[in-house]
Amino acid sequence: MRLHIHPDVQAALASKQAVVALESTVITHGLPRPQNLELALALEAVVRNNGAIPATIGVLAGDLIVGLTHSQMELLASTQVDKASLWNLPVLMAQGKHAGSTVSVTLHGAHLAGIEVFATGGIGGVHHEDFDESADLPALAKYPVITVCAGPKSILNVKATLERLETYGVPVVGYRSDYLAGFHLPQTSYKLPTRAESAQEIAKALLALEFLKMNSGLLVSNPVSQGIDPKELESWIHQAQQLATQQNIQGKDVTPFLLSNLADLSKGKTVEVNLRLLKENAELATHIALALSKMRQAQKAGV
Repeated sequence: MRLHIHPDVQAALASKQAVVALESTVITHGLPRPQNLELALALEAVVRNNGAIPATIGVLAGDLIVGLTHSQMELLASTQVDKASLWNLPVLMAQGKHAGSTVSVTLHGAHLAGIEVFATGGIGGVHHEDFDESADLPALAKYPVITVCAGPKSILNVKATLERLETYGVPVVGYRSDYLAGFHLPQTSYKLPTRAESAQEIAKALLALEFLKMNSGLLVSNPVSQGIDPKELESWIHQAQQLATQQNIQGKDVTPFLLSNLADLSKGKTVEVNLRLLKENAELATHIALALSKMRQAQKAGV
């Protein structure tokens, strides 16, 4: 049971180079094989091709790994494993299990390693069922990491999720948009408190958070370039929620059930958009990490 940081990631962090954290639930609980591994490798390639070091985070044999190797990704991609959230992570590690990292665990691992930028798809949030809220929300408030996402997942209570982020004091910034991104939709009708036009502005905002000693993360809402028709999506979500109620799907099984049914109902359209936004978020996160790297190196040089 240990924290293991890949040597390439460790070296990059030591020299203030750009590093981007990535989660591993896209491998373990996202697409079917072999597309799950292909996607994870494609996201790492986006980060590398844009000039940063990727660090996919996961749990293997009870170790928290920051920077999975190709063979470790293959293992997670080909094995039935747990989904690690902060509420089960200690026990999974104590039992020596494998697990994919959710947003909350990826944020925790990134913070432990010293990584300041993380790219995901859509964050978890407040569900429509009473008292069902994701551990992602308090994690976003706890760790001083920039999280780039395409907004809350479409199946959530988006308004309540945005309100909860405000309650937790998480700064939310729209990337070249005044409105919260809607995961499968480029934007929702919910106005954001701030917007930024460049990766440099976002990186500088993290320095401001640090200066203010606010001890929270920064959430970046990045609208997907091409989304789904809102009326179509609303209809599919309604049908998927009805199926979940009929089959008494509850707790941590709700999100994967609904997303899987959305994929079926949309004949793969939601998956296509999901893949697009994951890559776009990884690219923006890399640009932010590069900008932040320059600022950190200037700080180190006393400029």
